[in-house]
Amino acid sequence: MKKQILRKSKKNYIKSAFILGSTSLVAQSICIELAEKGCKKFHLLARNLELNHKLFLHLTNNYGADVIQEEFNLLSNSCILNSSLPKIKDFDLYLITAGSIGDDLSPKSKINDAHKITEINYSGILPWITAITSEERIAKEGRLWVFSSVAGDIGRPSNYHYGAAKSALSILCQGLLYRCNAKPFSIRLIKAGYLATPPTLKKASPLLCTKTSKVAKILLKNPNRRGIEYLPWWWSIIMTIIKFLPSIFISKL
Repeated sequence: MKKQILRKSKKNYIKSAFILGSTSLVAQSICIELAEKGCKKFHLLARNLELNHKLFLHLTNNYGADVIQEEFNLLSNSCILNSSLPKIKDFDLYLITAGSIGDDLSPKSKINDAHKITEINYSGILPWITAITSEERIAKEGRLWVFSSVAGDIGRPSNYHYGAAKSALSILCQGLLYRCNAKPFSIRLIKAGYLATPPTLKKASPLLCTKTSKVAKILLKNPNRRGIEYLPWWWSIIMTIIKFLPSIFISKL
C-alpha cells in the first residue's frame, strides 16, 4: 500500500513550472490549479508585466509560491538576431500558451501583420521550444505542454494565416513527440478548441466555448500524459467531420 501511495504522489509531482505566455487566461487557470496541487516555483514570461503582476501576487500571497516574472515580447526576434537560444533552467513543467489570433482581415492585405501572426504563434516560440528540448534536458524527467489550436488542422478563409502558424507549431511538436518517445521527457501537444475568453466569445457561440478552469483540471488530472490531445475531446470529432465537408461549406467557415 505504501509503494502505491508513493507511486501516485510521484505521478502528480509538479513542483516547478516555466510559463511562456503567462497572461493568457488559460495559463493563469493552469498556474492556479498547479498551485492548488502543491507547485511552489513559477517562472512567468509575458509581454505585459502589469497584467502579469496580478498573477504574481495571487500565487505569492495565496499559495506562498516562489515566483519570478520576466518581460518578453515574441515580436522582438532577439533570439534570432543574436543567433543564440534563451537560457532556461530545469523545471518539472514547461508550459507554452503564447499566441494570438489577431485580426481576421488585416493579415490578408498587410504583409507586416501576416508576419506578426506567424512570429507570435510559431517563429517567435521556436527558439524557446528548441532551448527547452535540448539533448541534455530530454534525457531527464520533465514535461513540455504546448497549446496549439484546432485551426491548424484545416485551412479556412476566415483565419488562414493563424491556422498556418498553428499548423507549423503542431507539426514541430509532433516531431518532438516522436523524438522523445523513448525519453523520460514527455511532449504534450494540446489542440484547443474555442476557449471562454473575451476575444473568442465575440466570434464563437458560448456553447462551443470551454472555461479555462475546466481545461486546467483536465490537464492536471493526468499530468504525465504525452501525445496529441484535443481539448475538449469532442473537438476531435468536430474536426474530423469538417475535414470531410465539401469545399463549398468550408468556404463559409
